Amino acid sequence: MSKVFNVEEIFGKNVFTLGKMKERLPKNVYKEVVKVMNEGGELSKATANVVAKEMKDWAVENGATHYTHWFQPLTGITAEKHDAFVAHPDEEGKMLTEFSGKELIKGEPDASSFPSGGLRATFEARGYTAWDITSPAFLKESGCGTILCIPTAFCSYTGEALDKKTPLLRSMEALSEQALRIVRLFGNTEATKVTASVGPEQEYFLVDKDLYMRRTDLMFAGRTLFGAPAPKGQEMEDHYFGVIRERVGAYMKDLNEELWKLGVTAKTQHNEVAPAQHELAPIYETANIAVDHNQLVMEAMKRVAIRHGMRCLLHEKPYAGVNGSGKHNNWSITTDNGVNLLDPGDTPNRNIQFLLVLACIMKAVDTHADLLRQSASDVGNDHRLGANEAPPAIISIFLGEQLEDVVDQLIETGEATSVKEGGRLRTGVKTLPDFKKDATDRNRTSPFAFTGNKFEFRMVGSADSIASPNTTLNAIVAEAFCEAADRLEQVEQKDLELAIHDLIKEYMAEHQRIIFNGNGYADEWVEEAARRGLPNIKSMIEAASTLTTDKAVRLFEKFRIFTRVELQSREEIIYETYAKTINIEALAMIDMAGKQIIPAVVKYSKCLADTVNAVKEAGADPVVQLELLLKVNARLAAMQTALRRLEEVEEEASAMTDAKAQAFFYKDTVKAAMEELRAPADELEMIVDKKVWPIPTYGELMYEI
Repeated sequence: MSKVFNVEEIFGKNVFTLGKMKERLPKNVYKEVVKVMNEGGELSKATANVVAKEMKDWAVENGATHYTHWFQPLTGITAEKHDAFVAHPDEEGKMLTEFSGKELIKGEPDASSFPSGGLRATFEARGYTAWDITSPAFLKESGCGTILCIPTAFCSYTGEALDKKTPLLRSMEALSEQALRIVRLFGNTEATKVTASVGPEQEYFLVDKDLYMRRTDLMFAGRTLFGAPAPKGQEMEDHYFGVIRERVGAYMKDLNEELWKLGVTAKTQHNEVAPAQHELAPIYETANIAVDHNQLVMEAMKRVAIRHGMRCLLHEKPYAGVNGSGKHNNWSITTDNGVNLLDPGDTPNRNIQFLLVLACIMKAVDTHADLLRQSASDVGNDHRLGANEAPPAIISIFLGEQLEDVVDQLIETGEATSVKEGGRLRTGVKTLPDFKKDATDRNRTSPFAFTGNKFEFRMVGSADSIASPNTTLNAIVAEAFCEAADRLEQVEQKDLELAIHDLIKEYMAEHQRIIFNGNGYADEWVEEAARRGLPNIKSMIEAASTLTTDKAVRLFEKFRIFTRVELQSREEIIYETYAKTINIEALAMIDMAGKQIIPAVVKYSKCLADTVNAVKEAGADPVVQLELLLKVNARLAAMQTALRRLEEVEEEASAMTDAKAQAFFYKDTVKAAMEELRAPADELEMIVDKKVWPIPTYGELMYEI
């Protein structure tokens, strides 16, 4: 029988929370820590030493032997270097443990081997990690033992951000500063900061470990590069929200326990649309902590899967022909005195502060649709965006009938005198209650949808860090707030209300084109979006250059989120990442085709040829056997030709030195050659004896867990 645990007792067990600090730290030290967390600044040396000692003592009491500065370089995953809490033995040979305030606050990992996009030369090794006091330290339990993890930012010796956290923190400060200017216009003098909150829904696939280990593509590329459709995919829609299999349920139970110990508010679990696909969703948290926690979620998913004899696939499209995975980034902004700026209330037509915030967001998304698209781009997501399980690559906003009607009224007359009501849902069953409906349905095809009191950015890829999309969201909205506040703060108080109304109408009229409540999957929307002048950026590398436009540089430099040099480096990293990823996939295909599939088919064709001869010798007409042999040989020849072609273009691509040109060559030429190789291989899978086929099929991968 599985062990029983109390969620309330284990939640945050492995986190050095404020509650634990309050218990362990002297009052004056605790107050200084809280002040720095809320207002910024630096801890005094004395305070840092006290915090470090108590953090170390708590960690050691819970079995920790090492500590690490846990950071998020531009690889998109996390990094850590472990140092033991050991000092020189005393005179009697007894080992002592120590951990100073200096070691807590600053680290010095080697910066030369992480992606930098030219910011750092190989010989320039020095980089610094700096403690992010706003994100709590935690204990990670793994094969290494128990490690104290200290969330940190990561910067180069010359001060450029080499990570995902630093720009995110900068963007959060910018958003808070500009949003405070907006709420001050409405008389809110109590709020001292405005915080972006995020709840990322994480989708993932599970696959049996033994089957996974027999797939070179899954091991090296994270997705299947060959594979014919299974007899049953997702067409029956019976997996979605279906009964969770016992093996998967046991995995989810252990995953929840591990995440709860880490303070992650894992709340929802269910089967997703595709076979073997599932989802975990947390409760909202401050954007910074949500980003850290989402990284922990992805790490834990992989680690726990291994313990259960499975592997967790976070690639956006591990299987062709069935739904891929993303994560819906639910984003809202709230003052520290409890006002959600995205809450329309019961009468949104009269909620002027909400309408101004909404108008600013419309302006932000329309102005920087290209940047928002870029923030959700990665190699795997290119397989997903625009397909029937994900939003299109075109950015638009869904508001729903109620808010769209309010916007229309404001644009037409400058005043919204009415608001659509939701009515009541009547079930028609006496024993079931009738209840009030929301005024608006949801739209799962929209990339940026308003869902009650938040916006749901649905484009983010499942394997991607949510730091980039939230950095961009914070930045573009901060700019819109800033421009609105610049104008409204110049208006005399007696004229302010009218000026706000005029600005709302102006912004909504200028940026109404970004609103689309219809079917984002329809071909007609692509045509309509083009007519409206909305960008349709179809791939990761086509989106990369949006980072370094004059418009983007002005935005990010204005709020000190990125410098031009930092943006240029990130564009370069995108090209490098894309090329390296497709290179790995191409090499994996070459390996599988040349060493597994073609040899297996050659052996099978020999068996067929022997059978043809045997039937002839027996005096019968081998019409079926011969037809099958010719069919196999034709596809085998096509596969061999495609393999040679892929080898040629892969060699050509590898020799290129210009990162951008190389990335586009991989996209336009190498990927096409990969598709040409896959087509006859997948056809052969449907013909060749299953006992001969050398790799697990889609049916096995998706159903044998």
